Amino acid sequence: MRTTAIHLSNVYKSFVSHQAVLKGIDLTIEPGEMVALIGASGSGKSTLIRSVSSLELIDKHTEGRISLFDQPVQLNGRTTAYMRSMRRNVGVIFQQFNLVSRLSLLTNVLAGRLGRMSGWRGLTGQFSTEDRIKALQALERVGMAEYAHQRASTLSGGQQQRGAIARALCQEARLILADEPIASLDPASAEIVMTMLCEINQKDGTTVVVSLHQIDHAFKHFKRIVALKDGAVIYDGPVAQIGQDDLAGLYGLEEGALALPSDKRDGGTKAPGPKAIIVGDPGRFGGALVANGAAP
Repeated sequence: MRTTAIHLSNVYKSFVSHQAVLKGIDLTIEPGEMVALIGASGSGKSTLIRSVSSLELIDKHTEGRISLFDQPVQLNGRTTAYMRSMRRNVGVIFQQFNLVSRLSLLTNVLAGRLGRMSGWRGLTGQFSTEDRIKALQALERVGMAEYAHQRASTLSGGQQQRGAIARALCQEARLILADEPIASLDPASAEIVMTMLCEINQKDGTTVVVSLHQIDHAFKHFKRIVALKDGAVIYDGPVAQIGQDDLAGLYGLEEGALALPSDKRDGGTKAPGPKAIIVGDPGRFGGALVANGAAP
């Protein structure tokens, strides 16, 4: 039987009655994939990531289901007995870093071990020597070991986000969900963060899902893109099959307003992902696009 890292079936999420932010999401992501999640503000990207990580509960009475590594974590708006054990395998990286500013970077990274510790050790901060070695190794990997004992509040945004990545590495997460991780970073720091996420995916085989507004990074670093509009998946497939006018329609811009990297228009250097099939008006996001010929 095929293993999946993420499987969503008929997922709805509403914050106000009868005003769904997510509308019947069906999505499957395989272990080891690196997927970009794109869409305009308010399209549901952050809500989708928070639902997958069980930071949000999906709507009840919709028969919605979220599974991680073949274990159901949410069924019909309720968490399951597998949720706690699965959550330790999921590292979440936020736009605003979510480091405790008054604590050292090392202590923040060690927080990634809490899900793998007994309750009393976690409450009292009794980290083992092995835990501290793992944290320092994670910091070394993201080039931040020299800042280990520095307060998080004294670090730049890019440095803090690299610390957040180190925390996920220390957690030994099998799945990393990054919600707009470069939105508040300068271009150089953004490139460093995206390169690190790619390296973790390629070297460790970690499944990585990143929501982005920066289309250039989506085309540069990913093989597969999932596009959301008004809470629904309207494209799921290879980067090379997305046209400029499709993206302009996705973001509500005039045709030709977005320029895409030429290397991706030529197929790029990366192997293509699953073939995307258009259902509806070909070439336009007025119809639904799905991967592998699945029904929308």
